[in-house]
Amino acid sequence: MPNNLMNRRSFAATALVGLTAIALPLPAFALTEDSAKQLVNSVVADITRVIESGKSEKAMLRDFQKIFVQYGDVPIMARYALGVEARSASSAQMRQFTKAFEGYISRKYGRRFREFIGGEVSVRNARKIKAGYEVRTSVKLRGSAPFEVTFLVSDKSGSGKFYNMFIEGVNLLLTERTEIGAMLDARKGNLNQLIKDLGKTG
Repeated sequence: MPNNLMNRRSFAATALVGLTAIALPLPAFALTEDSAKQLVNSVVADITRVIESGKSEKAMLRDFQKIFVQYGDVPIMARYALGVEARSASSAQMRQFTKAFEGYISRKYGRRFREFIGGEVSVRNARKIKAGYEVRTSVKLRGSAPFEVTFLVSDKSGSGKFYNMFIEGVNLLLTERTEIGAMLDARKGNLNQLIKDLGKTG
């Protein structure tokens, strides 16, 4: 597969991880196969509405951040992305990192949503897994063959939210963890500096 197409798919799929808006709360006992599929359908529909809104990029990025917070289990994702450093981080540092991560993901992938114009995302099926449900979708962007994107949905935080995605088997949250780890290494392990810089990155 050409690198540019793989990069395009990776950004497109990760954008769906990182960004999602206004699903009904799903109590822990209420998460079912149907509600997990409904959540993913809502993610796709809300992102599409923002893309087609005609707003400025700045306004759309704000909307994408709201979507990410609503549908994504941001604290879980942020802790995973930070990796082992999360164990030694203070509560204040984790709050600050989570907020910086939220904005970073929204900006980084929100800017790539133009690639979804004219594309289609359809939910295929869902199955129970240990941590919740795996929801498989088929994504077709203009000029490319359909490819599979899988959402992992859980209600461990008290409501149904997605906490990871895979594109053609590639763990996108793990990819983000690797990138953030490299950022931290470049700052000689200074988490406070990473938090500061992450707030301006993406």
